[in-house]
Amino acid sequence: MKHLHALNPPSIQQHIASLKARAISALHADSSLSVRLARYNEAMRRARALEAKGGAQ
Repeated sequence: MKHLHALNPPSIQQHIASLKARAISALHADSSLSVRLARYNEAMRRARALEAKGGAQ
């Protein structure tokens, strides 16, 4: 994975969007509820962390 400082703003925005899409798809996966929720929470945690570092300008 690339380091945050190596990504230009459009790439960071793309990465955030893909993490959010991954989170939503995790909710629809064919897994137990606890696994789906854990995957959703992890993807959203990563997306929020990128947004907090200035990715959502």
